[in-house]
Amino acid sequence: MQTPSPFARIIEHRPEWDDPWGQPRYYMGITIRRIYAYLLDMVIVGLLIGMVYVAAIIIGALSLGLLWPAMMLLILATPILYHTLTISGPRSATLGMRIAGIRVMSVAANAFDDNGRPSLLQAAIQTVIFYATVPPTFSLILLVALFNPKRRTIHDMIAGTVVVNDPAQWGGPGSG
Repeated sequence: MQTPSPFARIIEHRPEWDDPWGQPRYYMGITIRRIYAYLLDMVIVGLLIGMVYVAAIIIGALSLGLLWPAMMLLILATPILYHTLTISGPRSATLGMRIAGIRVMSVAANAFDDNGRPSLLQAAIQTVIFYATVPPTFSLILLVALFNPKRRTIHDMIAGTVVVNDPAQWGGPGSG
């Protein structure tokens, strides 16, 4: 019995391997899924902020108010920490994204070797730019996604990421 060669993947060339992120099935319905995921994430972030707020009250009272400033900073940082840590995590998605069946991938990553997972820096850049641009523009900046085929937003482009339908659902590149 012959074992498959480790070079079989190289020999067996498929056109979609030239641009794994160029496949239409990655982006079908992605805009509505991103909206759904964001709404779910806002509920989750709201619950997290509520828990941090309760902890801040207790810790602030126990410290006689000395830790109030630190606790308020932690409350403000909660959404940024949530998005950054979950996007750079092993599933490359927030809880809302996982429920919606989407994930964030790095456009610079090799989809076949490292599952396209974005780095912590990419996730932080994406999150900070999102929170720095979306509220002041009343979300109008998100309309950029409607004018490019991969539905990338400004914060996706600057961070070097792309949000796609989770390839694990259909065994595509990056399904790990």
